[in-house]
Amino acid sequence: MTALPDSVRGEFPIFAHTTYLNSCSQGALSHRVRRAYEEYLDGWDERGAEWEHWVERAEAARAAFARLLHARPDEVAVTTSVSQGVSAIVSALPFERGGRTKIVISEHEFPTVGQIAHAQELRGAEVVHVAPEADGSIPVERFAAAIDERTALVCCTTLSYRTGHRHDVAAIAAVARERGALVLADSYQAVGAIDVDVGALGVDFVTGGTVKYLLASAGLGFLYVRSGLLPELVPTQTGWFADEDIFQMDISDYSPHATARRFDAGTPPVPNIYGGVAGMSLIEEVGPSAIEAHVSLLATRLLEGLGELGASVVTPLDPARRGPLVCVRSTDVNALVAELAAERIVTSMRDDNLRIALHLYNVEEDVDRVLAALARRAHLLA
Repeated sequence: MTALPDSVRGEFPIFAHTTYLNSCSQGALSHRVRRAYEEYLDGWDERGAEWEHWVERAEAARAAFARLLHARPDEVAVTTSVSQGVSAIVSALPFERGGRTKIVISEHEFPTVGQIAHAQELRGAEVVHVAPEADGSIPVERFAAAIDERTALVCCTTLSYRTGHRHDVAAIAAVARERGALVLADSYQAVGAIDVDVGALGVDFVTGGTVKYLLASAGLGFLYVRSGLLPELVPTQTGWFADEDIFQMDISDYSPHATARRFDAGTPPVPNIYGGVAGMSLIEEVGPSAIEAHVSLLATRLLEGLGELGASVVTPLDPARRGPLVCVRSTDVNALVAELAAERIVTSMRDDNLRIALHLYNVEEDVDRVLAALARRAHLLA
């Protein structure tokens, strides 16, 4: 195995005392991100309102998101969360006028997406759920059966936060496009850990944020909007920074920006932008492709070890069908997470699954340590 440089792991002080395997919930804190927050505070203290610089930092975040997505900055909105981005999307879809009123969502969507979709029922939308197979996968055929000429929006995840499955987003998008529907791929569990190319996915929207594999805090996200859609999508959820000229300070009309910035909202989350730009710089320095290869090798080692333990693994063995997250069934997952934490091995859980999330800073010793801990708790493995 070709290890990532030791200097990367050294950026994260938690590894001096803890085996951290929970990037699916929160990325580990780096020295660089901590310094970025201090830079923000120092600037605020010394110079007060640095609005021109803060706006520049927001544009730096937009550009970084775009590079990681293989997109253009004018196709990216800077948001505070996936919730903001998805709400802005549906606010541009005229469900109350009839016509295309169906929203198709998978059972693997994060609650945000499902809750926002069902909120549109108040505007006349119909929400249809796509259920997974028994193994946790959601085949393209299941989406195809749900998408028809009444479908306005199809929501799928690039990587499931519940099972670790990587979905065939490009194939889902092809079916939707053939039937005239728009496609949203929530990629929060993917961007930063795998190489996400929005053009290759063929989707209309991609959402995500910095709290997980982009190694920063909550409160900063992105929304990619395919540029060809911009003239026809006018969000009614908006804010100051979505205007064509934010410093004109005009309250007399609604003039959304010509680019994806029309999906921005109010005052940007300035402190989180400082941290987000710093966290993304680490990802860019290593490179998403190198991170994906590194994580895939670690996941293979983990899956092989789990197989030797006789564990019931939910995540596919095929590297093409998974990413950084490995999910393992447990007879008492709360107890298992707590017992691992008592040994300073940080994991998480969803449903009855133990979640082990790998990233650029993890090494073979981390995998071996969690496998040894699980071997001592075989009674908690399903």
